[in-house]
Amino acid sequence: MNFKKEEDAKNMAKIVIDEERCKGCELCLAACPKHIIVMAEHFNKKGYHPAKQINPEQCTGCAFCAMTCPDVAIEVFK
Repeated sequence: MNFKKEEDAKNMAKIVIDEERCKGCELCLAACPKHIIVMAEHFNKKGYHPAKQINPEQCTGCAFCAMTCPDVAIEVFK
């Protein structure tokens, strides 16, 4: 059994982006110190390109993205 992997999985932070709330302002892109948020190529129902996360394993859970989001479209789980 690999305890290191189990421990890492338990401590892994993650974000959830509500694509329908996102207006594509890109503030979260600038706020993320790991640069793991990009804009999706597709449109949401409001006609905006929503933010999406890439490389989720690199997320530190700092919550800078959520704090800067004016649309409250990002939730952080630690």
